[in-house]
Amino acid sequence: MPQAAQSVQMPQRPKLGQNFLVSPTAQAAIVDALGDVSQRTVVEIGPGRGAITALLAARARRLLAIELDRDLAPRLREQFKDQPAVEILEQNVLTTDFAALRDKEGSTNAGSPGEKLLVVGNLPYYITTDILLLLFRFYAAIERIVLMIQREVADRLAARPGISDYGVLSATTQMYARVEKLLTLPPEAFSPPPQVHSTVVRLTMSPRFDQLQVPVEEFLAFIRTCFAQKRKMLAKNLRNAGHDPAAIASALVSCSISPRSRAEEIDLPTMACLFRHLHPTQD
Repeated sequence: MPQAAQSVQMPQRPKLGQNFLVSPTAQAAIVDALGDVSQRTVVEIGPGRGAITALLAARARRLLAIELDRDLAPRLREQFKDQPAVEILEQNVLTTDFAALRDKEGSTNAGSPGEKLLVVGNLPYYITTDILLLLFRFYAAIERIVLMIQREVADRLAARPGISDYGVLSATTQMYARVEKLLTLPPEAFSPPPQVHSTVVRLTMSPRFDQLQVPVEEFLAFIRTCFAQKRKMLAKNLRNAGHDPAAIASALVSCSISPRSRAEEIDLPTMACLFRHLHPTQD
């Protein structure tokens, strides 16, 4: 199998936070979680040695693989040189414009204008949050995301109000997407093995800003304010941010929030209620 031989020759050093997924079962499960990609454009973040890339190349109408590693990118380009639907982009995902990728021209496999992307990746753990926040910025260009991330981060993404894992990242993610935890893998599923378990999550974009009648940037900033000191009471965080104590007290009553509540206890509709009462000009 030429591809397996190619993969063996790829460097295995854990550079750039790389832990390559070597479980064929998990690789297949990740690709399956994207759904039918036969008529879709898929963006893969960090293809590494190309195992998931090869599975996607056989299924997707168009595949854009973003690889920062200057050793791996040319190897991948050589590996997939005979597959015109696959393009290896040697660049930093954190500076990538996903809306531009969606509308990228110059390929006979390019999608129709406005088509939403499917995104997949085995993310470096140290920049997982940065990548997630970037993807959320381009929510209008993306339909579904399937990611391999650290288990503890997956738990935070999916956490519900009332438990300690619920925080800024939970609330932010759930304002943009529906979160599903699909499977968890031990360190032995990777080479080299990390020191933590990993979880595959699927994020289906379903923004709630219009539904909750809140503006995007202002409400996200408000969430950060509410969680500024996570263990302190919500009212204290709001006072520290400069909100008038009387206005806070009135808003808490109007939204049926206990004055002793912490932000981690408040669901998003109630948080939006609080925002609207404290920012009446935003209505």
